[in-house]
Amino acid sequence: MRDFRKTMKVVFTLSAMMFLAAALAPAFAEEAGGGGQAGGGGAMNLQYLGAAIGAGMVVIGAGVGIGRFAAAAAEGVARQPQASAQITGAVQLPLFLLEGVAIIAVVTCLLIVIMR
Repeated sequence: MRDFRKTMKVVFTLSAMMFLAAALAPAFAEEAGGGGQAGGGGAMNLQYLGAAIGAGMVVIGAGVGIGRFAAAAAEGVARQPQASAQITGAVQLPLFLLEGVAIIAVVTCLLIVIMR
């Protein structure tokens, strides 16, 4: 169990670093017409950075939450197999709500980019 947690920390750290590197590259790129800020291009790129970081945080948070729900449900079913239908029914509503919140947050982040 300890090795699994250590491995997951490394995976999350590396994925966050790769995500930030991919998000920062367009944010600090110069316009083709020169380095001037006449059109406000530099400040507008921060919206993309914020939306990318926000969407990434939402997806990671939803993944961790769904994983914890699934682990708790599997442990409950393993302890009491006769109550598997009740455990599954009790876990479904929070999972659906968590997915709904994650979808709304990702759509909000995408609207920040689209409605620029």
